[in-house]
Amino acid sequence: MTAPLTPPHQQPPNDPWQKSGAGGAPQPPSELHSAGHGAGTAEGEEQEPSLSTEVARAAVVVLALTVLGVVLGLLWLWLAPRVPLISTDKAVFLKDTEGEEAVGADGTFVLLALAFGVVSAALVFWFNRRGGIPLVIGLALGGLLGSLLAWGVGVWIGPTDDVVERAREVGQGVAFDAPLKLGAKGALLAWPMAALLVHLGLTALFGPRDPEPEWWGSGYGDAAPGSGAPQDGTPS
Repeated sequence: MTAPLTPPHQQPPNDPWQKSGAGGAPQPPSELHSAGHGAGTAEGEEQEPSLSTEVARAAVVVLALTVLGVVLGLLWLWLAPRVPLISTDKAVFLKDTEGEEAVGADGTFVLLALAFGVVSAALVFWFNRRGGIPLVIGLALGGLLGSLLAWGVGVWIGPTDDVVERAREVGQGVAFDAPLKLGAKGALLAWPMAALLVHLGLTALFGPRDPEPEWWGSGYGDAAPGSGAPQDGTPS
């Protein structure tokens, strides 16, 4: 003997195929939930910036890092060791042939550029946590332009490159500073490389995460959790 079926006009209030109050077409529970979930996502989450906005932010980053190159150049000029020269009546020679001042100048530039790369990447990530390809390109390009400008500022403001004229001014046997030079041109990549690596690490650790997908029953017989309806479709 089977249990009596519920008449159609006495459907339970939690019927997944129940029509809406306005007389609209019935919707399955999966569609109802997905529509409500999509509306909540659109209202609760911040909208993605447009491509023009990302490009504008990247341009600001490039300009700011390029200007910071002036500061890097001044610091390099101030902290880099000097290469002493001395002149005779015939030529100009290194005062200390075994000195490592030239290598120290390159090392100073690299260390300062790495520090600037770390700081610039941290600031860019702090103000633009969502990142984006244009912003990463702007960070790398700005670091490279800043390094080039720092190199130029240090050489331009530093000791003159006219060694012969400088030797004549100071006189024979008097030591003077050689022009500031960057022997290893690969040092120009220290700033952009450090900036990219630090920004990538910060994005991986503290960047925004995509929400985890929520899985719901796809069959018509599946009921929402807690509804009290039977899960196997057997009438009670």
